[in-house]
This record gives sequence, structure tokens and C-alpha cells, in this order.
Amino acid sequence: MIHSIQNSQDMRQISDGEREELNLTANRLMGRTLTVEVSVETIRNPQQEESLKHATKIIDEVVSKFLDDVGTAKSHLMSLYSACSSEVPPGPVDQKFQSIVIGCALEDQKKIKRRLETLLRNIDNSDKAIKLLEHSKGAGPKTLQNMDGKFN
Repeated sequence: MIHSIQNSQDMRQISDGEREELNLTANRLMGRTLTVEVSVETIRNPQQEESLKHATKIIDEVVSKFLDDVGTAKSHLMSLYSACSSEVPPGPVDQKFQSIVIGCALEDQKKIKRRLETLLRNIDNSDKAIKLLEHSKGAGPKTLQNMDGKFN
């Protein structure tokens, strides 16, 4: 924005002294803005910090057990997600997890919900990919068979 002001048509219509003063001010402002570092952190009290750690631990445990039993892990993630949703959930709600999430800071509640959404979306996408692979593998051998079920 400062560069656009410096390069604008209006700068050509003012006196040399004003233009030089505006350029000096613009350069000083640019120098200041380049030295500023913005850091945004969620402010939490000790109870909110503990709730966040607990909620994260629960999600991490479900994810770590995912490869052992995909179906159970997915349904558990769905119940955790339902605990974060304000809408009427399609399945069961993990009441214990819900009370833990309520104890978190509002920004953390949103992050937990987004993480669960992402995990569930990734599971759905992997399910679709597996079905496509199975379908494409299943189509291959059938083309080698004739109508009687015998190989050509």
C-alpha cells in the first residue's frame, strides 16, 4: 500500500519538497513494518491448558489404534466429532470428551473440531481410494473370462 502511494499519479502533482518528505515518511514506515513480528497465541488458564492436553491425548490414542481396527477407530472419531458439533449428530456423542472440549478455550475447541474433520475426511478419502483400487483389480481378471466363466 505504501509503495502504491509512492508510485501514484498524485505524487507527481505535488512539489518536490512535499514529495521528498512523503518519500522519507513512507521509507521510515516501511522500515518499521519490516521489523515488526506478529505472533498470535491462544490465551489459556491452567484448566483450559489441561483440557486441551487431555482432548489431544484422546484423539492421538484413537489415531494410534487406527491401523489395528479401522472401523472402530472411525466410529470413535465420529463420536468425538459429534461431541464438538452444535448440530444434531447422526450417531452417538462421547459425553466425557464433550465435557473436556467445553473446558478448552474457544479457539482450541475450533481447532479440535477442525482436526477431527480432517481426520474423518482423510479416512473417507482413503476408503474411496481403496474401493477404486479393488474395483480396478476386480475388473482386470473378469475380462480374461468368457461367458461360461472359463479363462480364454
